[in-house]
Amino acid sequence: MLNSHDILETINMIDNENLDVRTITMGISLLDCADSDVQAACQKIYDKICRYAGNLVKTGEDISKEYGIPIIHKRISVTPIAMLAAACPGSSPVHFAKALDRAAKATGVNFIGGYSALVHKGFGPGDYALMASIPEALSETEFVCSSVNIGTTKAGINMDAVAKMGGIVRDVAERTADRDCIGAAKLVVFCNAPEDNPFMAGAFHGPGEPDCVINVGVSGPGVVRAALAKAEDCDLSGVADIVKKTAFKITRMGQLVAQEASRRLFVPFGIVDLSLAPTPAVGDSVAHILEEMGLESCGAHGTTAALALLNDAVKKGGIMASSHVGGLSGAFIPVTEDAGMINAARCGALSLTKLEAMTAVCSVGLDMIAVPGDTPAEVISAIIADEAAIGMVNSKTTAVRLIPAIGKTAGEELNFGGLLGGGPVMEVNRYSPAKFIQRGGRIPAPMQSLKN
Repeated sequence: MLNSHDILETINMIDNENLDVRTITMGISLLDCADSDVQAACQKIYDKICRYAGNLVKTGEDISKEYGIPIIHKRISVTPIAMLAAACPGSSPVHFAKALDRAAKATGVNFIGGYSALVHKGFGPGDYALMASIPEALSETEFVCSSVNIGTTKAGINMDAVAKMGGIVRDVAERTADRDCIGAAKLVVFCNAPEDNPFMAGAFHGPGEPDCVINVGVSGPGVVRAALAKAEDCDLSGVADIVKKTAFKITRMGQLVAQEASRRLFVPFGIVDLSLAPTPAVGDSVAHILEEMGLESCGAHGTTAALALLNDAVKKGGIMASSHVGGLSGAFIPVTEDAGMINAARCGALSLTKLEAMTAVCSVGLDMIAVPGDTPAEVISAIIADEAAIGMVNSKTTAVRLIPAIGKTAGEELNFGGLLGGGPVMEVNRYSPAKFIQRGGRIPAPMQSLKN
């Protein structure tokens, strides 16, 4: 049984090594809010979110004070809104986005995810409308996050959706160019998207989830780096053991918070996502963990192998600590959100092609990467397709969150501030994939899908 004793040894981690619970995310099903009248549906959505999540922020703050554990964010994820948009054809899904935004403001959360569509095998009645509305929705709301799942290992990759998303990513960036293209930072394109991810911007409440659930995302890159710094010259098996033991402690703390939040909010506990999620703060970097293993800089040859070791050890330590590990659970490599990644990109040690190789062995994918503002839509689509192919073939979640930096070229800087950070605009391969993307259709599911 978990109690406060389980986290006593983490006090130093909290005080000195940036250990925190990154997010308590409440997942809420909106399926019972569907209505042919869009305004009636929006009112139901607002009312249900406020009813369930009205005490979410206060509960998180109370737990944080009582246990001395920093809980950085309180968030909400909801049913993919395309499912509700299908019930009111002819009405703009942007109405739903604005209802979500109002609910986020009323409950005090920092993000609400689920302005989403699941189109990995084709388009349903609400999908086209929702996808087309994403640029308007993200430019006219403050707290809403959006995601689109365009592929799975079982279904293959919907290349028609991939082609659309390239243009949508560009459009979102252009509409928010006066705010450093912030809209694109709230849009994720997935392959094999999980239904219980607590992290933004890709969180949504999957149709297989309960009516309401509490999921927690923990984080601790600084803790892992500090543990490795004390390891001196042990071999890589020793490094893996240190990471596993550290991940165990981090996850136990996360489960304690999740179960306490569940009890106080009278909502079932779902999962702990034990991802190492970095921040721009010094000492809170996944890249610095890799450098602590012996790399001169993240991006050097050997980076992919070091990241594979780290990601595997994090998972092994986490699953020993909790029977309910889920979400993404591994090591994130968002460039603008990681101080070490930012430095590696600035000095030229880290390229987009190296990042793509790294995504084959870590959580998620090409995340928070600024690219030149004149990058063509078909190039963005092709980057999405490449990343989806890695996820599809390897039966893992991959994603793309690119920010076309409108008006900027490679080497210039884009800065969001706060958790989203900032960093250099990275060069992309300029050879055209246009004809390939324009073919459309589906990339068939791989042999790995035939597991029955």
